[in-house]
Amino acid sequence: MLNVKWLLVFCLMWLSGCNALGPPEMGPDGKPLPKIYKLKRQNVGHVKFRMLDAVNALRIAKGIQVLEFNSELNAAAATHARDMSIQNRPWHFGSDGSSPLDRVARVGYEKVFLGETISETYESEITTLTAWINSESTREVILDPRANELGF
Repeated sequence: MLNVKWLLVFCLMWLSGCNALGPPEMGPDGKPLPKIYKLKRQNVGHVKFRMLDAVNALRIAKGIQVLEFNSELNAAAATHARDMSIQNRPWHFGSDGSSPLDRVARVGYEKVFLGETISETYESEITTLTAWINSESTREVILDPRANELGF
């Protein structure tokens, strides 16, 4: 019997931001506005693991097994993130018309595909994850109890 594994492809189109010095800027509600920081090649790995930790914290709180990175899914996610950047639009289809299923097959992933989440912007991993959790469709993908692997 084929083991049911999971795919959660986090594709982010990374946009650079500036990190202001001094006291935090406050929003109209009196709360500090989220800080936007510049992504650099050397800190992308840290962002991936902070996102994995945050996703797993949510899953643990719901009594769901934690996820682990899968190198094939990471490759599919990175390729699609670059493609979305070139297309200058976030969507689930590649510039060649490929679907998420096509992309995971191209990298040799043979397990069950369960879903994909993408983001149009990037302020921080927590801001992005919060937006995904606040949307029913992406929340269902992130908290799918059948999942045990993801790519970012």
